[in-house]
Amino acid sequence: MSATTEKHATYVVAIANQKGGVGKTTTVVNLAAALAALKQTVLVIDLDPQANATSGLGLPRQEGVSLYPVLTGTVDIADMILPTPFENINIIPAELDLAGAEVEIARQPDHLHVVRKVIDHVLEASVFDFVLMDCPPSLGILMTSSLAATHSVVVTMQCEYYAMEGLSVITQLIEKMRANGVNPDLHLEGILMTMFDARTKLAQDVVNEVRNHFGDLVYNTVIPRSVRISEAPSFGKPVLSYDPSCKGAEAYRAFAKEFLKRVKSRPAAAVPAIVPAEAPVIDASTTGQPLA
Repeated sequence: MSATTEKHATYVVAIANQKGGVGKTTTVVNLAAALAALKQTVLVIDLDPQANATSGLGLPRQEGVSLYPVLTGTVDIADMILPTPFENINIIPAELDLAGAEVEIARQPDHLHVVRKVIDHVLEASVFDFVLMDCPPSLGILMTSSLAATHSVVVTMQCEYYAMEGLSVITQLIEKMRANGVNPDLHLEGILMTMFDARTKLAQDVVNEVRNHFGDLVYNTVIPRSVRISEAPSFGKPVLSYDPSCKGAEAYRAFAKEFLKRVKSRPAAAVPAIVPAEAPVIDASTTGQPLA
């Protein structure tokens, strides 16, 4: 865990794709690890009830420990921020009850902004450099309200043709949220091609087609299909910790540098503050306890 209380301008990024199995959670875990290695402080918010990002960062799933009680107003977000075994990375875990958040959020009058309201507490605390949100693989309320709370979106895409259909859906959703004023500053940070198999022409064809359509929005880094990447979560570790010298770890380090360069090269769009000024203080060095 991080021991710093230094203030930072916090940039919120959602890692999203309504299609499952495209390397979304793997990217959240390993991007967090790679950014942390670059001395960036990171808060991961696991919004998927399967809690794979939680276990991938070495924490067990715990009943009552997630964003769910925060969204329902029973606890402060600071109480849910936990340290991980990895320096500079903290997490708000997920649990199965998070699936019930869809129903709870739908009952609230301003349901598209409930995640933004709680995220604003983190932004006001200015402790973390980055907040990475692992969105659930769906187009439900939890996903859309998460996109309403973020500065930008990184879309992960498997190097297969079926995945291209999902890519058009998520990009259209981003544009609708901008156009409808739900999050007018929302933008597509980039598209990360994952599970690339260099042995097949199909994989290269898919990468080329996506690059031809989206241009510079597609990251230069391509994440390879890797046994080491697949094995790492079972040990509760990012691949960068599990096997730092493997090709998968090298790829995620390269991606983090590219991601960081892009973000630092443009001014961050500010998410309008909605919560009152007396938001609880959040300290990255705590174990989920707000400071007085």
